Formats: sequence, structure tokens, C-alpha cells
Amino acid sequence: MYAQRHLILHNWAPKLNIFNLQHRKPHNNVITFLKNEQSSLTFLVRALGTASRKSQFTERLSEGPSFDDFIAGSSHEPLRIAESLELKIKKDENPKKPHQRLPEWLKTKVPVGTNYARIKNDLRGLNLHTVCEEARCPNIGDCWGGGEHQTATATIMLMGDECTRGCRFCSVKTSKTPQKLDPKEPENVANAISKWGLDYIVLTSVDRDDLTDGGSEHFAQTIRLLKQKAPKIMVECLTGDFQGDLEAVTRVTLSGLDVYAHNVETVEALTPHVRDHRATFRQSLKVLEHVKKVKPSLITKTSIMLGVGETDEEVMDTLKELRRIKVDCVTLGQYMRPTKRHMKVHEYVDPSKFEHWAKVGDNLGFLYTASGPLVRSSYKAGEFFIGNILNERRKAIDNLIMDEKINSGQPVEEFQEQSSV
Repeated sequence: MYAQRHLILHNWAPKLNIFNLQHRKPHNNVITFLKNEQSSLTFLVRALGTASRKSQFTERLSEGPSFDDFIAGSSHEPLRIAESLELKIKKDENPKKPHQRLPEWLKTKVPVGTNYARIKNDLRGLNLHTVCEEARCPNIGDCWGGGEHQTATATIMLMGDECTRGCRFCSVKTSKTPQKLDPKEPENVANAISKWGLDYIVLTSVDRDDLTDGGSEHFAQTIRLLKQKAPKIMVECLTGDFQGDLEAVTRVTLSGLDVYAHNVETVEALTPHVRDHRATFRQSLKVLEHVKKVKPSLITKTSIMLGVGETDEEVMDTLKELRRIKVDCVTLGQYMRPTKRHMKVHEYVDPSKFEHWAKVGDNLGFLYTASGPLVRSSYKAGEFFIGNILNERRKAIDNLIMDEKINSGQPVEEFQEQSSV
């Protein structure tokens, strides 16, 4: 055994340059290291690997650019920008998808402003949560501050900040056993919102599959108290699917809200990959359809994310399905990955494509289609809804009542005084 080791070491000694060539035996420290056959073989494999890597590096270096490629006046034409950013990849290798930078049209300003600061302080003081913060919405400063048209909106998240579901696009915390409901929350929410001077409020919630009614009564109670304290404010509720419990849907529908929203989130084919397994595309359609059956005059609304791998045909089919069940409003926005733990963005959809879907939505008969890279389910809801739908409906109702008063012989001035009260 010793003779075999000595022969191996004698043959490799000149190449490895770690033995004393003046003697036939290796150094004592090497003998200690190679006490068994396994150690010697391991050592030789590592040595061979190092030599192989050096040889590969030398070959790759020789294949690369020479000094002439870097000096001025070279005979080669200058590289285009796209070419200069490409890596040299062997033909038999599969190139990895390059990192996608955030397009300019998706970059927003840091949220500032007195209204923004006031709302944030009130939320912390009352232990309230907003989906604006939890979902890391890029429009938070614009919405809370009032934006271009000075119509301030906010989205309050009821029933805590722990969701019993785990959708791949959502950054809200997930828990199988979330904290108990705060019985004071409906009153706190109503008091806070009535002081903020908002034109439009969106109430949403985490999914609470741990509750018998899914939290629908908690939702309804908050709406009733809010309408009592601020009767002029427009209230939109963005609910979950209540696990298909239509009684829970009815409870919220008849609570006094102005807009009932429930998001399908994506096209049907991608739903199992994007949403929690307990949420289905057809179940979401049943929720929206049931709202119209219970209260046909109530505005219904849903939202679709783009950039998660959908095709144009799938988006078109989705829009047609929504109009079939008489959904009134739809929003389409760019999916933006909240953290590295969430699903990746498939593509950043060009703004022109969003403009296309806005026209398609209008042609299909939606009352309003909000479509843009930064559009979210409740983004600038006050601007879009109050200006385009709700105020128009109020005017139509006022005109109808005025016509009835005139026909009954009541003076117009008296009716106007009653309307202004």
C-alpha cells in the first residue's frame, strides 16, 4: 500500500510542486495527510480540478477580446447600446432572463403633505390599518393628499392585518389563527373618517375564513355607523368572497353602501396560480352577480391585474364575462411585485395597451373603465366615481324629484331650499 502511494506521489510531485525532489520520500506532513487511500485520492481529484479550471479559464481568456478591441481607432465598428449590455454566452447555454428595471411610467414620488401626515397619525392612534400601507400601494401620497383634483380618498382595512389566505401577489400578512375582532373598530373607523373630510372612502378587509359569517356583520355595522356620522360621504366596500356564502354578501349589500366591489384579480386560467386555492374565478362571479340580484341599483365593481402572464384573448373573455353579469365598473392595473417572496412580474405592460383596454371596456358597455399602469382597485376612486357616476346619478334623481314637485304644483324655490338642507 505504501509503495503504491509513494509511486503516485513521485509521479505527481514535479507537477504539484509540493514535495522535496531531492529525496525519494515526500515531506512528513504530506505522509501524515495521506494515511489512507481515500485521502490521497481526494487530494489528487482536487489538484486535478484546480488544474482543469485554470486550463478552462486560459481558453476562455484567449477567446475573449484582445487589447486592440479596447483602444481608440480600432477597425471594428462601435457596439450598439443593446450589444454592449449583452453577455457572451455559449451557444449550448440557456441564457437567464435579464433583470427587468422598473419603467419610468411606474415610478412615483415619495408621499408627503399635511393631509397625508394627519391621516397616518390618526390611523396609528386608533390602531387602524389601511390596505394602502399593507399592500404597499404606489399611489398612497396621491390618494391621501387629494391628488391633482384635490379629492382625497383612503382605503381602510377592517378586521385586523392578518389574512387567513395566502395569495401569491398580496403582501398582507397571513395567519391561520388571526387575532379576535376588535369590537370598538366600527366606532373608531366611523369617528376617524368623519373627521378627515374625505370625499370617498373605501372599506376593505382581510379574509376571515375563521369567522362563521366571514366578518360580514362587522362590515355592515361599520358602514351603518359611518353613514350616520358622515351621511354625504361615498362609501365603497371591497369584500372577499365569504367562501361563497351569499347570505353574508346580502348582509353587506343592504347595509347602506354606495359601491360593492369584489376583485376577480386575474383571468380564469391564471387564478389557481395567482390567488389562494380557496378563491375561484367562478365563485367571484357569483358574488358580483348576487349583489345585482339583491339590489339592482347598487354599483358593482371589480379589478384585474395585468402583467402576470395573461393573453389578450383571456382579458377580452374576462371583460365579456363581467358584462354578462352586469358589472358596472372595472379597473385594470399593472401587477407590481411587493417583495421577493411573491410571484415575479411576467411583463411590464406598455401604457398604450392600457389605453386599448379602456376603449374596449367603454365599447362593451361598462359605466366606467379605469385602465392604467398605476391604477388600483381603489386608486383615485373619488375622482373617477364621484365625477363620472355617483354625482351624475344624484343629479338625475334630483331632476326627477324636481319634475314631480313642479307637476304637483310645489314652487321650485321651495324644493331647492329643501334640497340644500
